[in-house]
Amino acid sequence: MTFEALRRWWATVPPWVGESALAAVVAVATVLRIRAGVPQSGDRPPDQAAYLLGLAMSTVLLLRRRWPALVLALVTVGWLAYHILDYPGGAPAVPLWVALYTGAAAADRTASMPVAAFLIGSDLQGRVATHHLDPLDPTLDGSFGVFIAALLLGEAARSRRRWQAETRARLALLTAERDRAAADRDRAAAERLARERIRIAQELHDITAHTIAVIGVQAGVAAETLKDSPEQARAALGAVRQASREAMRDLRAAVGVLRDGTPATADPPGDADPADTGVPLGAAPAQAEPPAPSLDRLPVMARACGAGDGPTVALTWRGDRRPLPRAVEATAYRIAQESLTNVLRHAAASQVDVTVEYLPDGLRLEIVDDGTQPAPPGTGFGIRGMAERAGSLGGWLTAGAEPAGGFRVRAWLPVREATT
Repeated sequence: MTFEALRRWWATVPPWVGESALAAVVAVATVLRIRAGVPQSGDRPPDQAAYLLGLAMSTVLLLRRRWPALVLALVTVGWLAYHILDYPGGAPAVPLWVALYTGAAAADRTASMPVAAFLIGSDLQGRVATHHLDPLDPTLDGSFGVFIAALLLGEAARSRRRWQAETRARLALLTAERDRAAADRDRAAAERLARERIRIAQELHDITAHTIAVIGVQAGVAAETLKDSPEQARAALGAVRQASREAMRDLRAAVGVLRDGTPATADPPGDADPADTGVPLGAAPAQAEPPAPSLDRLPVMARACGAGDGPTVALTWRGDRRPLPRAVEATAYRIAQESLTNVLRHAAASQVDVTVEYLPDGLRLEIVDDGTQPAPPGTGFGIRGMAERAGSLGGWLTAGAEPAGGFRVRAWLPVREATT
């Protein structure tokens, strides 16, 4: 069995077992030393009282962990009594060594050290007086050195325990810091995931809701005019087809970002229809628009919403038009898209005015319709999503019914970076 294995095994032994075993070993060693002692001139031979005194000094060690200073004092009294009774000197020293070690190794040595100093001083003075020696006589070095060694060994054990406690405390602190950092990372990841989930939900809602609304209106126009006006029905179906292709492109871009972080930038082979796009047969397909929509697409969306029996959409630009940060343009486009979707689905309007105003410090957007059935503000995901988009950029959005009828959406988006 290795020393480490033995140490681990000893750590599993109950404390009272170890203390009892130590007291028993010390008692046996003390009895043997008293028996082996050779009386000098003037010494009385050890009798039953000498053995009882040595056993008492050994038995009191059972209390050394709880009261180290008291045990050292009791053992010191026994040591002095043994020598005052003129028994052979040095025989019961083993309990004294253990008591000195315990007192020096104790966490609180306030009471133990004065007792140890008294013990060493009284022992030295007694030997000098008994043997008529000089205090610096080399023959006194033996017992004095053993006492000091016991104290130093206890001090070493105490220092080692204190170092181990500090090391455990540092490790516990490091572990707590690591766990807290891991928890912070997990919480940050969960927050990022939640924000991304909300963003994806907004994108999917904006894309699908607007497309379905346009398709619903144009499909109704086609169904009503299929017999009487085939050309109008064909135009409505073309609007349906165009809206479907627009939605497919946006959905493909969103799925590309979700899958590998790379948005699709062009229609895959087989999806493009040259007859719809005006691209001649055999020509290379044109590069699709970026996944993030911009304000340049507003006229196309306005025409799609106003086709057929849809409301007339008037688009007004104010201020000096200039390129804006992508996030601002995408948010403004989505707000206009959601507002027009609500008009198609709920308002029964005949006129929609969309105003885009470029300001020095931001962009103002206003969508007003003359419908008779405005959507109640705060319901569903549309208005809440628009407000969240504007708020994420530091802007604001209000939506509500007009006193004279209709519905108005106002938004302001700040522009914090200089553009050219």
